[in-house]
Formats: sequence, structure tokens, C-alpha cells
Amino acid sequence: MPQTFDLILKGGVVVNHDGRAERDVGVRDGRIVAIGDLPQASAGREVDCRGLHILPGVIDTQVHFREPGLDHKEDLESGSRAAVMGGVTAVFEMPNTDPQTTSAEALADKVRRGHHRMHCDFAFWVGGTHENVKDLPELERLAGAAGIKVFMGSSTGSLLVEDDEGIANILRHTRRRAAFHSEDEAMLRERKGLRVDGDPSSHPVWRSAEVALACTQRLVRIARQTGARIHVLHVTTAEEMALLKDHKDLVTVEVTPHHLTLCGPDDYERLGTYIQMNPPVRDAVHRQALWQGLDEGIADVLGSDHAPHTREEKDKAYPNTPSGMTGVQTLVPVMLDHVNASRMTLERFVDMTSAGPKRLFGIANKGRIAVGYDADLTVVDLKRTETITNAWIASKCGWTPYDGRKVTGWPIGTVVRGNIVMWDGALATPSQGEVVRFEETIGE
Repeated sequence: MPQTFDLILKGGVVVNHDGRAERDVGVRDGRIVAIGDLPQASAGREVDCRGLHILPGVIDTQVHFREPGLDHKEDLESGSRAAVMGGVTAVFEMPNTDPQTTSAEALADKVRRGHHRMHCDFAFWVGGTHENVKDLPELERLAGAAGIKVFMGSSTGSLLVEDDEGIANILRHTRRRAAFHSEDEAMLRERKGLRVDGDPSSHPVWRSAEVALACTQRLVRIARQTGARIHVLHVTTAEEMALLKDHKDLVTVEVTPHHLTLCGPDDYERLGTYIQMNPPVRDAVHRQALWQGLDEGIADVLGSDHAPHTREEKDKAYPNTPSGMTGVQTLVPVMLDHVNASRMTLERFVDMTSAGPKRLFGIANKGRIAVGYDADLTVVDLKRTETITNAWIASKCGWTPYDGRKVTGWPIGTVVRGNIVMWDGALATPSQGEVVRFEETIGE
């Protein structure tokens, strides 16, 4: 008797845990139920994927979608629309909103706002602070919680935890892997005078490699003392990579497309404050060290650190300008361009954007193309050459530092739990985003 499916993706090259092969993928009730040759099967919808690659759905574990409180820059709908337009099927969103995501009530509010309004699936990082430390064991296990995120630098108010005892106390209260922005706040205060008015290229002089390394050294020492698992976000320096390779039993590492792609001083001259990030884009020596860390497996995941600001805000004179740039929509094409340039393999890209996030954070039923898993799929054309433009960007801010950049490798389709959400540059399904589930919190 012929099999019947809701959806069949026909004839694409499936990139999976066992390599690459031309296969059909059969979907029913939002799950993958068959992989292989399905010539006799029927489906409510069949999509011809010949000449395309079918990847496990890309998971971006660091985005800032600004809602609530900063909705003029972005909101959960617009940010997730940018995600699926770029081939991203799930995101982990950050806690530095207004109010901050530091309580069960704030987390539940975000989950309510995201449910069937976001276009991709989602989870939210909960901010770890001095004030909520005793609540962390409960907070990190709530539905929709990606884990605990701590800002050791580059934040204001209660989200900043810069002292060693405060960090140790947070780590003593967490069981899941906690994520950290690692820049030494005391050194940043001391070095503020190194900022040059009107010169954004002084940003990496102020926020130097030493500022990042000093903080990461402290963080690793405290994690070792407390026996806690940690995740260091957006690593930018050669020295941090050299340090972290000796602590992989406790520490996982994120790198970002912009730190792997952009470079000082030339891109500072070209982009000005639009390249301003925390931690900053650095010079070619550090960029090459990040690629070496990626090649050696020290880096575990790619996160976009999508952090939009309006043009009006970015067009002010440095240092009265906010740090951050868009990135969730460009993660896939920028990194596929690196794949085509032989800087990384397609399998490594898949590991860093699907299998890696699943492994690090214990994501349930996502991160692989496997029978029984959610039908989250990113369909790409590795041979398609396009030029990234501001006009393509779905983020509210409407700009990208990659405007005018020609890339080879392009997202064609975004499938979330069997729903074709985006196909060939157009939204195809109303928003149906749901909470990402985690193995450590199933049933709670």
C-alpha cells in the first residue's frame, strides 16, 4: 500500500549525520517519518528539490529581538521574519529587553508574545543577576527557557554581574549550561579614555583583546572551581582560543559570522559605526585565529548575535552610538559563501548550526534530519549567487553591514515542523512559532 505524507521534499541532497546523499524526505504531523527513495508515495504537497541541498534546520542561539520595551528597533514578529527569510528555523533570544527577562513572569510574557506570532520556533535566555540568583534553579527549568545568560561586561543595571563571587554564586545555582558575555568591566571603565570622539576604529582599542582575555580567564577559573558548564559567547581573540582549547570539558565556544568575515582597519573605514559591536570586530590576526579555532573544533557553534539598531541611532557620532548589527538573516548566506570558498565544509556548517546547538543545550527533537524528529529543514542552493542588499533585510532597522556583498550559496526554503514558512524569498505560511523543548526540562 503506498505511503501517504503531508509533505515530501523530492530529490534533494540530504546532508545528515551519515553524510550526503540524494534522498526524499517524507513529513507527517510535523515530524520526519521517512527518508530515502519514495517513488510510490503520495502527499498533500510535493516539492521538487533536485539540485538543492536539504540541511537540518539552522538554529541561531544568540539573537536580540528587542521586545518588549525596545520595539522601535525590532520585535518578535519582525526578527523572526528575518530569521526564516534567511533559512533559520529556531532562535534563542536574549534577556536585555525592558523589562529584563529575569523572572518567571517576564519569561512567560515573552513566551505568550512569541506563540504563533513568531515565524520560527523559539526559546528565551533568562538573565542571571545578583538579585535573582536563588531563583535560578527554578527559572532555568521553566518552559521556554534556553538557560541562564550573564553579562560580565557591556551591560547596565542589574544584568551586569562583574564580581567573581557574584559569578560563582550564579554558577553554584545552575545545572544547565550558562552563557556569558565575557569582557572585563573594570578594565573597560579604566580604558574609557582610549575612545576617540568621532572615530569608531578606536572601539577595539578601548575594548581590547586583553579586556576579553582577562575576563575569560576569570570565568574559566570560576567554572573550574564550581564544576559548572559554561558557554562563552562571541569569542573574538587568538588568546581566548588558545586558552579555551585546554578547558573543553567544561567550556563551549561560540563564534559569529561578522567576526569571521569583517576585519579592521579597512571595514571600520568602510562601515564606520555600522560595524560597532561588543566585543568588537578585530584585525586579521585575530580573525585568522578564529578560523583556526573553527578548523580545530574548539569553536562549537555559530550564533549571529543579531542586535539591530535604527539608522538614526547608528548615525550619531562615536562613542554616542550603540553597539550591534543585524545578522540572523545573513548567517546562512554569508557562511555558505565561506563554504564555497573552502574555508569550511558544509558538514562543519551543519554541525555548528544544528547538531552543535542540540548537543550543547540539550534541544529535544531538533538538530538532525532523522525519523521521529521535528521536520525543521533549511533548503539551500549552494550554486546560486546573489548580492545581499539592505532592501532584502526584513528586520525593522532595514540595513545590513553586508549590503552590496556578493555571495554564492543562498537559502531557498525554511521548513518549521513540516510547515514551509519561506520559499524562494517569500513568506509562505502564517506565523506558527512554538516553544523549543529541552531534554532536561521535558515533563516539567
